[in-house]
Amino acid sequence: MDEQGELVVVFRSGDHSAEEDAEEIRALLEEAGLAPVVCDDSAPEVPPGVWEVRVPASQAARAEELIRSAGETPPEPGDPSHDLDLETIFDAMGTTAEMEALSVRSLLEANGIQSVLVGAPLYPNLRFVVRVPKHDLERARQVLEEARAAAPAAEESAPEGSAESPEA
Repeated sequence: MDEQGELVVVFRSGDHSAEEDAEEIRALLEEAGLAPVVCDDSAPEVPPGVWEVRVPASQAARAEELIRSAGETPPEPGDPSHDLDLETIFDAMGTTAEMEALSVRSLLEANGIQSVLVGAPLYPNLRFVVRVPKHDLERARQVLEEARAAAPAAEESAPEGSAESPEA
């Protein structure tokens, strides 16, 4: 190592995965033809609980470039369509808005439609909104319409004097 100069730290970590991370970086740098050395806290000048990767000073710039480029993972492609954009299916304000929004959300989820509830329970004077992905909007509307249509039939068939009866 004397002909290459002193060693320079290009990676240092005290994380729980520091040893594994240091070994991965060592392998990356060796694969690129560099001469990395992994040091733990038993080496001089390494703080307790820390792992380091060192390279000769002449290789430091290249090592740092390799480490940086290895850490830059390309973003996951995702879904560029607007099918997952959220659309409002329910919007209400008032003292019963939270209960109604929770009921709508439960009904949608019972029918396999994912939804998002937006609202602040501590502030009942604010709106409660239920949103669904755009690709589920028509089906969500259908589920809610069917539930609304079934509600009067359920009230009419309830025995007189029961909790569901409007005359009770």
